[in-house]
Amino acid sequence: MVTKKFQDLTLPALGMGTMRLPVCDGDDSQIDEAKTAEMVAYAMEHGINYYDTAWGYHNGNSEIVMGKVLKSYPRGSYYLATKFPGYDLSNMDKVEEIFEKQLEKCGVEYFDFYLFHNVCEMNIDAYLNEKYGIYKYLTEQKKNGRIRHLGLSVHGSYDILKRFLDAYGSQIEFCQIQLNYIDWTFQDAKSKVELLNERGIPVWVMEPLRGGKLAKLPEEAEKKLLGTRPGEKIPAWAFRFLQSIEGVTMILSGMSDFNQVQENIKTFETEEPLSGEEMDTLLKVADGLLSNRLPCTACHYCTSHCPKGLDIPGLIELYNEHSFTGGGFIAPMVVGTMPEEKRPSACIGCRSCEAVCPQQIKISETMRDFASKLVKPGAGK
Repeated sequence: MVTKKFQDLTLPALGMGTMRLPVCDGDDSQIDEAKTAEMVAYAMEHGINYYDTAWGYHNGNSEIVMGKVLKSYPRGSYYLATKFPGYDLSNMDKVEEIFEKQLEKCGVEYFDFYLFHNVCEMNIDAYLNEKYGIYKYLTEQKKNGRIRHLGLSVHGSYDILKRFLDAYGSQIEFCQIQLNYIDWTFQDAKSKVELLNERGIPVWVMEPLRGGKLAKLPEEAEKKLLGTRPGEKIPAWAFRFLQSIEGVTMILSGMSDFNQVQENIKTFETEEPLSGEEMDTLLKVADGLLSNRLPCTACHYCTSHCPKGLDIPGLIELYNEHSFTGGGFIAPMVVGTMPEEKRPSACIGCRSCEAVCPQQIKISETMRDFASKLVKPGAGK
């Protein structure tokens, strides 16, 4: 197992995410404890001893099951990470209650790694609001040894990450971001990595396979990669990409079956960063996968002609994300923070924007389609 240095620790380069554990009868709340224990046993035997859980994973049961499974191992033999659930604004005034409950659910006296969860447009103001005392309480737990290392996970924009770090960066020891060869440009993860490197904050990676989308590619894309590095499996390309990025310390993979654990561990027996030519090929493949996105260049000609003052380039960027992902929570989350009069549903279809769009995007149709997708039952869950 490839390892990385983090302060005075030696960590595995690959950690086990526990958001997609094996379940019983397709019920996400019913984790298959026996299969999970088997996966953890193999992981521990082969060098993975970092486990990432959270308050809301598997309807609140991930922390409980991981606590039970890890009880079989000496406390000092593994690293356990969990998070404060700020993705739900109703939790903001419950930091002490939730933290104590998490210790109880996991059956431990301290967390090796603890994160402000899902810092984003929706909750940044609340996270920074001193009246909730979240930062104060968590830094006190760090001083008391109940949190060994404090960090954050972020799904928000570069500006949101910078704002959080400007406020709390002195106590932030690591940062978990969505990073893969699609989101390197698609979600501008590159800029986030550069910011973290500038601040000397190690990068933790979530969604290295983009929820499984990068485990299997269209035939033509797979041929290009296999022709460049014969013998390298398609999922391994995503991990080799991350092994090539400066600052990446921990890569978390949400493994949902025993075979995935075996395959991922086999990949991480070696560290094989991409050559310049291989990186170029992979990023061209990524561009191909994104070929159906709307080609907005953010020239902002449209905004100067919109009678409603909509941030059309920003909305198109969110539309592209929502369309590529096939739904998800990011676009609904961000749009939900906007005033009603600035959402895609506010478009009146006057087409003034389309008259000046150099890319000839049918903006009014896009806004109508986006609005309809956002109101579908279950959108963003």
